[in-house]
Amino acid sequence: MIIVGIAISFLLDFIVGAKPHTHNRFFDFFTSVFITFAVWEGNLRIDHWMNLKFPWVSKPGKRILVHLPVIILYSAVLIYFAMQGFNSYVCNFPEATKNSFMIVAVIIGVMVSLIILPIEIGTQFFSNWKASLIEIEHHKTEVVQAQLQNLKNQINPHFLFNNMSVLSSLVYKDQDKAVDFINQLSKVYRYLLDNKDRELVTLEDELTFIRSYTYLLQIRFDTNIKFDIAVENSALQKLVPPMAIQILVENAIKHNEISEELPLTVSIKNIDDVLVVTNNLQLRTNTEPSSKTGLKNIKDRYHYFTDKPIEVLESTQTFVVKIPLLQSK
Repeated sequence: MIIVGIAISFLLDFIVGAKPHTHNRFFDFFTSVFITFAVWEGNLRIDHWMNLKFPWVSKPGKRILVHLPVIILYSAVLIYFAMQGFNSYVCNFPEATKNSFMIVAVIIGVMVSLIILPIEIGTQFFSNWKASLIEIEHHKTEVVQAQLQNLKNQINPHFLFNNMSVLSSLVYKDQDKAVDFINQLSKVYRYLLDNKDRELVTLEDELTFIRSYTYLLQIRFDTNIKFDIAVENSALQKLVPPMAIQILVENAIKHNEISEELPLTVSIKNIDDVLVVTNNLQLRTNTEPSSKTGLKNIKDRYHYFTDKPIEVLESTQTFVVKIPLLQSK
């Protein structure tokens, strides 16, 4: 700022043809530096305000039409009144060069502002470009991690062991139900295989999978667990990340007591464009503190597609998670 301000001061003297006055040269430099700083910082503040009102990404045309006259007006008014104040209270300009000096000062100040603007715009675009590349790489990493986690879930020995134990019991007790159990189990694994590489699926497909998944759980827990799925038809073609609802159901089972005395109820419904998953809260006494990796996984995957938040509401009686339903493009 100091170098630019001093350079502008010399430039003004050169253009106007004013002779340097050693007794007020310090004030000339100080005023030039001060005005340069005020113009620069003011333009940065205007640019920040414009980013909020007229983002380059969504409103480039309006941004240019509004931003350009605003910075020209701001710079011209600031320089004019600053120079007038300097002339009135610090050091009077020579009458012979006063008017030309003021005009040239305003013109140079506006030109400097017009130079600052494309530099700042270029810096922002470059920064946003780098940030978008980082975000893309981060998302790729999240997708890979999610795929690896899905693969782990597909061969999770604990999940498979529980279902095989239930199946072996059904084979002797109810062969028809055992056949149904095998069919639903195959649908669960088929869904995992078919959607392991997809980023979004329709709510209809996800709920079809959830019904197969909850069927297995109801056979295992009998009447100790209940699922209430009430989603409007108008929401079925909205999109969600695959396995998002399953993670919420799995969390409810993992962290809550499930018994004849303490049955667990999981509700899945939509309110407009939000899917609400609710379960009654009856935390296990011997469980380890939750790492919340499941919720973090869902939030990270949603962050790439929407700015809408995922809400987690916990009371003494219920645990509620609200996730956005996304529009297909």
